Amino acid sequence: MSTFIMYAAAIIAVAIVVVMLIKKMDIKITLFLMGIILMFVGVGLGNPIGGEEFASTGAMWLDPLSVIANQFKDTISSAGFIILILGGYSAYMNTIKANNVTVSVLTKPIAKIKSVYILVPIVFLLGNLLSLVVPSASNLAIILLATLYPIMIQAGMSTLTAAGIIATTATIVPTPLGSDNVAIAAELANTAEYAGMTPTDYVFKYHAIVSIPTLLLIAVIHYFWQKHCDKKAKDTVSNLEKVQQVEEIQGGALFRTVYAILPLLPILLLIGVFALQKITGLSVNISVEVATLFSFVVAVICELIRTRKGKETLNQTESFFKGMGGSMPIVALLVAGTIFVTGLKSIGLITSLQDAMTGMQGNGMGFILPLLLVGLTALIVLLSGSGTALFFAMVPLMVALANAAGISVFAVSIPMGLAGNLLRAVSPVSAVVMIVAGSVNREPLEVVKRTSVPMIAGTVIMFVLSMVMFL
Repeated sequence: MSTFIMYAAAIIAVAIVVVMLIKKMDIKITLFLMGIILMFVGVGLGNPIGGEEFASTGAMWLDPLSVIANQFKDTISSAGFIILILGGYSAYMNTIKANNVTVSVLTKPIAKIKSVYILVPIVFLLGNLLSLVVPSASNLAIILLATLYPIMIQAGMSTLTAAGIIATTATIVPTPLGSDNVAIAAELANTAEYAGMTPTDYVFKYHAIVSIPTLLLIAVIHYFWQKHCDKKAKDTVSNLEKVQQVEEIQGGALFRTVYAILPLLPILLLIGVFALQKITGLSVNISVEVATLFSFVVAVICELIRTRKGKETLNQTESFFKGMGGSMPIVALLVAGTIFVTGLKSIGLITSLQDAMTGMQGNGMGFILPLLLVGLTALIVLLSGSGTALFFAMVPLMVALANAAGISVFAVSIPMGLAGNLLRAVSPVSAVVMIVAGSVNREPLEVVKRTSVPMIAGTVIMFVLSMVMFL
């Protein structure tokens, strides 16, 4: 009977979360609520409410809230703090207009390229590079529509080819500044095998060896697919309407150079130190938060020199702290996912799954778990348009499930994380596809036709590479 209750409770809870994802509703409260309910179900089955090490408040009905409070403290002191710092820095870069300078400097040379289809892979790769500066796929699409779209159309590119490229620019560029990479690195750092792992280690040692070849191959596939679609459709140019215009950047060469570098400074510092460690054996180890705070100080000094207005410059730094607050929902989602998993542990489901997957070890079936998770990710992303919500919810489970299946955790985390970011551009209900389609006066499904083959092919490529590298 207890086994039936366990599976029934788990199925109902997971179904409710999936429905919330598909309906594009905020799932944080749902995850919290389902986690709490599952904890109480676990108590009814005679299991500890928050794990063996949890210290009860003495009042069982308050214990789930204590679990949540403890998890917030744990998360904010690790991955959460990094995410908040990154959110603050991004907000400050927007305030001082440094992001606009970076976009302007990087996109200006594109206007000199007159070959239509040569522009396809170049713009795709450039857009992915710009996603380091503008991590939101929707915001990046709006900026590229205002800056690069007219250039591509003037070069003779069809509307749907331009739209298809812009809709796929924010994908899987390897960056230690990505909140998903920060979250999984923090989870791995808590294990004995990967103790002390940083986002830089995770991205440059594991993520990049899959994501970089995948991006290059997607760029090539984009070239042939867009060319094929144009020949078949004989597409015509339409007018661009209702897009945000990026203001003209004023300033000299020194200003443009320095302010174009500032948004990229944290990633440049991390790459530089990582390279020095590998080449020279340098013992200096710079974390993401230290690199970001150092960059923030440099940016404030640059603003003081540029404006010569101390009061105004210091007032602008308030945007950094407001930006930290704006990133709190990501931290809350991480905590909510952990609470949901704690609920599943409380009813005994995780132990049951681990026991079941242990039987796959040594049978050559280790790819089944990653394949199932990528398939689930694809389903949720296509129906909901959300590329990372499921990944964040699954972060606390990845190490346990990978260990039970007898495979590397990277064979789970990398395919699942990359699949969500790639397939977002294939969902007709995703924000980025709807923004692009509306801006170029086309139907979302027309844009999806242009994004589907490159993104689905990229998903297959990255899955195969992940299995070859990590299985």
